[in-house]
Amino acid sequence: MAIAQTTLLITLTGRDRPGVTSRLFGILARYPLAVADVEQVVIRGRLVLGVLLDCDAPPDLTGIHAAVSALAGDLGLEAEITAGSGGSGDPPARGGRLHVTLLGSPLGPAAIAAIAGRIAASGANIDRIGRLAQRPVTCIEMDVSGGDPALLREDLAQAAAARGVDVAVQRGGLHRRALRLIVMDVDSTLIRDEVIDLLAARAGCAGEVAKVTEAAMRGELDFAASLRERVGLLAGLPAGVLDEVRRELRLTAGAQTLIRTLRGLGYKSGIVSGGFTEVVAPLAADLGIDYVAANSLEIAAGKLTGRLSGPVIDRAGKAGALRRFAAEAGVPLSQTVAVGDGANDLDMIAAAGLGVAFNARPVVRDAADTSVSVPYLDAILYLLGISSEDVEA
Repeated sequence: MAIAQTTLLITLTGRDRPGVTSRLFGILARYPLAVADVEQVVIRGRLVLGVLLDCDAPPDLTGIHAAVSALAGDLGLEAEITAGSGGSGDPPARGGRLHVTLLGSPLGPAAIAAIAGRIAASGANIDRIGRLAQRPVTCIEMDVSGGDPALLREDLAQAAAARGVDVAVQRGGLHRRALRLIVMDVDSTLIRDEVIDLLAARAGCAGEVAKVTEAAMRGELDFAASLRERVGLLAGLPAGVLDEVRRELRLTAGAQTLIRTLRGLGYKSGIVSGGFTEVVAPLAADLGIDYVAANSLEIAAGKLTGRLSGPVIDRAGKAGALRRFAAEAGVPLSQTVAVGDGANDLDMIAAAGLGVAFNARPVVRDAADTSVSVPYLDAILYLLGISSEDVEA
């Protein structure tokens, strides 16, 4: 007759100090136990160490309890030992395991309560919680089991929007580690400016360009038509102005950190822009970005002619550039990340393995896998499971 397997859960709490883990496992090594799970968290010097153990034979509960209690007393900790039966094996998780990433600046208790409440109401369970970043953005990550990704993503997005925070729901396991190419929009994403507005200001036609832009946003003009009309207003502008504008560009906070960190981890990066190669290509070279796709201005006799040279990089063109970059990098689309803020980015965001709306319009936030509304581009790192401590290292 088979003997039911016994489990022991040992929890130590109190002021952290060196050697707690090694001394605890030194004691446990005296007994016929198998380690099933371990988790240790230290918050402001306070330790919570939990160890789940399996025992095939009836354990010496008295001896284990006495030894662990003596250790806790010696270290000034509190110990709790709970015995159970049936083994530690978890039942198959419904819907698989998910990562739920929550970002806020600040991130209040009410937001966490709302997200945790929605997770519980869906029938899913939070298995672990950890912090990825604290300042200027607070980010926590939850490992969740038993949830339907699509339903949970929609439900949590509503709760997060009501609390003014961001949430991302992604498949667990190796999925995020496989993401190897990140492609970003430029205007109002990688940089805080709109290049054509800067050029229009120098050409003395800022108001006219703004009217065409507004018409395009209302749907009265498609992107290609509106771009050609706006570029036409730049006719006669000296080509040297392009260099002046490039020197004025303001990177979004965290942009350099994002790109530097991803390069250090072996990622490839690219930019796709409805702006102009003459401005964004040198910027990409300075930052170490691998791939560039943008519109080209026609220049003759040292001046802008008011026409474009080559195909227009519009909504479909951006998605095509993402596919081209992925092919050149040898990366499947499922391992790509696309980041943008406007309707022109929707096809690219839909095609990528992870689509991120960055400080985006509502139509883009609704279509993307997740959104980031804090003004720090490096917050995207947290969606990839990269903590602020990893970045600093």
